[in-house]
Amino acid sequence: MNLWQEYKRPTSVAEAVQDLASAAGPALPIAGGTDLMLDLRQGNHPPVHTLIDLTFIPEMSALELRGDELYVGAAVPVNQVALDPMVGTHAQALTEAANLIAGPQVRNTATLGGNVAHALPAADGTIALTALDAVAEVASALSGVEQSRSAGVETRRMPFTSLFLGPGKSAIDKTREIIVGFYLPTAGPHQASCFKRIMRPQGVALPILNCAVWLERDGDLVKDIHIAVGPGGSTPFRATEAESFLRGQPFHDETFARALDCLLDQAKFRTSARRASADYRRHIVGGLLRDVFDTAWKRAE
Repeated sequence: MNLWQEYKRPTSVAEAVQDLASAAGPALPIAGGTDLMLDLRQGNHPPVHTLIDLTFIPEMSALELRGDELYVGAAVPVNQVALDPMVGTHAQALTEAANLIAGPQVRNTATLGGNVAHALPAADGTIALTALDAVAEVASALSGVEQSRSAGVETRRMPFTSLFLGPGKSAIDKTREIIVGFYLPTAGPHQASCFKRIMRPQGVALPILNCAVWLERDGDLVKDIHIAVGPGGSTPFRATEAESFLRGQPFHDETFARALDCLLDQAKFRTSARRASADYRRHIVGGLLRDVFDTAWKRAE
């Protein structure tokens, strides 16, 4: 049995979204395909008529500085993200997260856009991008009168956390929209980030808990900070209450303890039969957060 009927290789974003919108049957974009192909083969995804291969679109495979932003195309392989020196300089949390996604063979094929589009609240790349305050560029197919007035495609920027509706539920309409890439602020003086996770010691595995922190320090003061924890809720979680408390505060044990209380009050940890209970996650998150915070704090010195 064929897993699809048509396979298209567009060479531009406009062509890709038009192929999606005009397909004769259900259509989906594909890049690395490390999740989608398994789902199709195992019958965990409805039949697809047309696959739209995004890996031949230069815009989606670019990784470069654009002004004061680092741009990472959604079709860039995870291993390229992990090894790129610009990512290491400006988004070290993303480097560390990319190095922990699956194993080397998967990282050579899987893409950062696929990691995000799967919409899991504890995906390593997703948690790193959440803390780094990424912005996503999304392209949509236009229709009717709109299409006659343009090239048939509209692009827009979306705050990263607005891409998610729930576990496995993306806000992107995969029948007419694609994630083109991600924009990250470049690192300035005394700014740094870090990503770490806790997992069971059985080789490649999903995390029990992961955490990313981006911060800017002014001497002993926390000038600005972003904290992301997965899974801290049904979508990628920003600990905004803890962030608000820490801004402008000196960093010491007492302020960290109060920030952790803020995080625990806001987070909605859940029990996973295969990974950990909510109580266990609440128990270990403080140690993980302190480890990640301390590393980012020293890097920002």
